[in-house]
Amino acid sequence: MTFAFLLLAVLVAVLAYANGSNDISKGIATLVGGGVTSFRRAVLWGAVWTLLGGLLAAFAAQGLVATFSGKGFLARPMEGAEFLASVAIGAAAWIFFASRTGLPVSTTHAITGALAGAAIVGQGAASLHWGNFARKALLPLAISPLLSILLVYALFPLLRRGLARADAYCLCLERRAVLVPQGSVALSVLPAAGVVVASEETCASPAVAGRLNVLDGLHWLSSALTSFARGLNDTPKIVALGAVASAALGVSGFPFYAAVALAMGGGGLIAGFRVTETLARRVTPMAPTEGFSANLVTTVLVGAASLAALPVSTTHVSSSAIIGIGLRRGARTVHWTTVREMLLAWLVTLPVAALVGAGAYGLLGGGR
Repeated sequence: MTFAFLLLAVLVAVLAYANGSNDISKGIATLVGGGVTSFRRAVLWGAVWTLLGGLLAAFAAQGLVATFSGKGFLARPMEGAEFLASVAIGAAAWIFFASRTGLPVSTTHAITGALAGAAIVGQGAASLHWGNFARKALLPLAISPLLSILLVYALFPLLRRGLARADAYCLCLERRAVLVPQGSVALSVLPAAGVVVASEETCASPAVAGRLNVLDGLHWLSSALTSFARGLNDTPKIVALGAVASAALGVSGFPFYAAVALAMGGGGLIAGFRVTETLARRVTPMAPTEGFSANLVTTVLVGAASLAALPVSTTHVSSSAIIGIGLRRGARTVHWTTVREMLLAWLVTLPVAALVGAGAYGLLGGGR
C-alpha cells in the first residue's frame, strides 16, 4: 500500500510538471508578444510568481481541493490510490501531448475529464452528480472565455488613455553626487543614487544609470499578478489528487503544496517555451498596452474565481483575452488557423482525458 501511495505522489508531481509546461505561458506570453522582454526572462519571471501563488493557495484556495478530489462530483467518493492515480495519468498524458505540439489547453478540463472517465469505469455513469458537474466545472469553463473577451472590449478603451500617459514616463535611476564638508574649506564628493519618475527625454540624460518605462513596469506587474493568480487557482486542483498519498506519507499540508508548486515552476522553466511561442506570436500581434490589458483581465477573473472556489480555466481566460485584443484590432489581424487549432484542443480535452483516465483505471485494476 505504501508503494501505491508513493506512486500516486510521483504521478501528482508529474501532473504538476505538465501543468507548468503548458500553463506558464498564460501569464507571460504578452510580455514576449509585446516586445517587453525575451522568452528566457519571461519564463523565469512567470515561474517565480507561479510558485508564490501556489504557496499562498495552501491558505487561501482550499475550497478547490474538495471539488477536485471527486467529493463534489460523485455519489460515493473514490479516494483509493488507483482512482486518483488514473485521474493524474489521464490529465498529464493529454497536457504533455498538447505542450509538445504548442497548444494551450486547460488543466482544469483535463483533470475534470479524467476524473469523470475513471469514475464511470469504477461506479458507472449514474454515480456522477451531473448537475454539480455542469455547475461547478462545465458552466464556469464555458462562460469564462466569453466573459474574458467582453471585459477586454469594455476595459481597453478606458485603460488606453491612462496607459498612453504612462508610456511617456519612466522610472530613472540617477547618479548623484553628495558634497560633504571636510573641515572649514575642503569638500568630499560621495557617489549616491536616486529613483525618480521622469519623461522619456529626461531619462535619456547621461546622469541616468538605468531606467524602466512605466508602462513596461505595469506590464511586468500584471504578468506577475496573472502568474500568481494561476498558481493560486491550479495548485489546489493538483493537490486534491495527492491529498490521500501525502497524508499517508506524512507530507501533508503546506509542505505538499510547496512540492506541487515547485514542480509547476520547474515544468515552466524547462518546457514552457513552445506554448508561450503560440500565444505570444501565433495568435495576433499586440502592443504593450494591449498585452497589459489582457493580463489585467486574466488576473481579475482568475483571482476572483480562486477566492470563490470556481474552477475556471486560466488557459481559456488568458487565451480569450489575447483573441479579444486581436478582434479589437480587426479580425484580419487574428491568425485564425491557430485559433481553430486551439479551440479544437479545448473541445477534445474533456473526452480524451476521460478516455485515458478510464483506460488507466481499468489497467490499474480499479475497474475489476
